[in-house]
Amino acid sequence: MKSTLITGGASGIGLALAKRLVADGQAVAVTGRDEARLAGVPGVLRLPGDATDYDAVQDAVAATVKEYGRLDHVVANAGFSTHGPLTETDPDRLRDMVLTNVLGPALLVKAALPALRETRGRIVLVGSVAGFIHSPGNMYSVTKWAVTALAENTRMLVTGDGVGVTLIAPGRVDTSFWPDGRPAGPLLTADNIADAIAWALAQPAGVDVNTVVVRPTGQPN
Repeated sequence: MKSTLITGGASGIGLALAKRLVADGQAVAVTGRDEARLAGVPGVLRLPGDATDYDAVQDAVAATVKEYGRLDHVVANAGFSTHGPLTETDPDRLRDMVLTNVLGPALLVKAALPALRETRGRIVLVGSVAGFIHSPGNMYSVTKWAVTALAENTRMLVTGDGVGVTLIAPGRVDTSFWPDGRPAGPLLTADNIADAIAWALAQPAGVDVNTVVVRPTGQPN
């Protein structure tokens, strides 16, 4: 049985993916800072922790390997947006966002690589369409550009080890990501993105899908 570790697995895309993989018969571990929400994720190994704390990330990897005997996939999903423009956002919130969205995935890659090299596993980084298209003063976009770069940088690092790396870049998704409620216009569901990630993880040995951009039909940018 293959095992997958998902950061930010207590809500949104991470939760949808955890449920999807469990339904497919996989062993799943999820991390998250909100222990109450994490407790509500069914059928998984629940690992409270901060994606920006390297000790916590290492512990999550070790706990997954101990519980399931192996680690086949990691999904760097933890992240958030301050939404406001750079000029109007509290600097501490900006720092938290940069650390969560950029440092967090890098720490997961660093911590998980020894186990993934053993299984010739896969890494999925959840980026965003915002990581390809600029918008004025949008620091969230800056962090997702960094994730886009991290995905290719990591692919180059591990390709000789037989480890696959996929960037999944969603467009607008109907989740709690939006602070003022559901935005106008077409939206994907969290399940749509979970399906895309599950598809990438299920590719046969020797196939490395590197970049998947998923927009709702009708999203112009």
